[in-house]
Amino acid sequence: MQLSGRVRNVRPSGVRKIFDLAAKVKNPVNLSIGEPDFDIPDEIKEEGIKWIRAGFNKYTPSGGIPELREKVFCYLKGKGIICDDVIITAGATGGLLLSFLVTLDPGDEVIIPDPYFVLYEYQLILLGARPVYVDTYPDFSLKEEKLRKALTNKTKAILINSPNNPTGRVYSRQELEMVVAVARERNLLIFSDDIYDRFIFEDSLRNNYLGQLYENTLTIGGFSKTWAMTGWRVGFVAGSKEIIQTMITNQQYVFSSVNSIAQKAALFALDCNTDELISSYKRRRDLIYEGLKDKYEVVQPKGAYYIFPRVPGDDGDAFVERALENNLFVIPGSVFSARKSNIRISFASNEENVLKGIEILRSMA
Repeated sequence: MQLSGRVRNVRPSGVRKIFDLAAKVKNPVNLSIGEPDFDIPDEIKEEGIKWIRAGFNKYTPSGGIPELREKVFCYLKGKGIICDDVIITAGATGGLLLSFLVTLDPGDEVIIPDPYFVLYEYQLILLGARPVYVDTYPDFSLKEEKLRKALTNKTKAILINSPNNPTGRVYSRQELEMVVAVARERNLLIFSDDIYDRFIFEDSLRNNYLGQLYENTLTIGGFSKTWAMTGWRVGFVAGSKEIIQTMITNQQYVFSSVNSIAQKAALFALDCNTDELISSYKRRRDLIYEGLKDKYEVVQPKGAYYIFPRVPGDDGDAFVERALENNLFVIPGSVFSARKSNIRISFASNEENVLKGIEILRSMA
C-alpha cells in the first residue's frame, strides 16, 4: 500500500512511547493527564439523557443546532469577543482543523510560540502549511523582537494558546496587544486557542482575549475543559461571517455534523457554573510549585493545569523514563517543543497524587 505524501512527515506522538512504557508500570502516580479530574456535572449528564430519550438522535445542521450557535455567540459577545458568527465543531480540535483548512494554502507559514500543543504542528503539516516556532524560554513570555524575526513574506497567521499547554503561561494584556500590533501591520490572521480560558489563577489576568482586540481573529473554544466534556467532542469557532460560513460548508465534507445529544447538553452547560470545581486547581498549582521551586528551575503557571519544569541534565526524555522507574508518569517536554530540557506535569489529579508526585520528583532532583 502506498501512503499519500501528506502523511509521510506525520509521525506518531512522542506520548505513545511513554504510554507504552507506563503500561508496564503497576499503578503509577499519574500526572500525565490532559483533562479535568472532575466529572461532568450530573445535571449536564441528565440533560443529555433527556434528549436521548426524547429522540434527538439524528443528524444536525452542519454549523451546529441554531440555538447553541446563538447562545455561544451571545456568551462570547458578553466577554467582548469581536465576531459576526459562530460554528459548532467536533471539539476544539475539529475547530482548529477547519480554521486551518479554510484560511491556509500550501506553503503558508503560521507563527507559533514554543512550547506548544503538539496537535498544531501536525494539522498544519497535513494541510501543507508550515509551522514557524518562536522560542519563549526560559520564562515562556512573548517577545516582540523574536516574533518579528519569525516573519517572512509567507507568514499568514499567528497562533496563540493562552493559558498555554504545556507551560501554564497566561499572556498579559501587553503581550496580547503586541501580538495584535504585529498582526495588524501585515493584516495577518490570529488563531486564538482559548480552550483553558476559565482555568486562570490570577484575577489580573482574567478576561484578556485576543478576540477582544483584533477583528481578524478566529476564537477557538469548547466544552472539554470548563465542563469536563472531553469525550462529548463539542467545540466552537467564532469570527467573521465569511470565514465561519466557509467553515460550515467544509464541515459538511469533513465531519458532516456534530454529536446531536452533546450539543443539547452543551446548550444547558453554558448555564452551569463550574468555578468551584476549577478553584481547587489553584491550591494544587500552589502545592506543586512550592514543592518543586527549590529543586528545579520552574516558572509558576498562571493558568491551565500544567507545570513545565526544567530537569537536571536537560534530558527530559531520559528523566521521564527514570521517573517511571520510580512509579511516576509524566510527559517529556520534547513532545511539545524543539527542546527536550523540560517535562510536563499535570496537576489535574487529586491532592494525594500531587503530593506523591512531588515527593518522587524531589527525590530525583
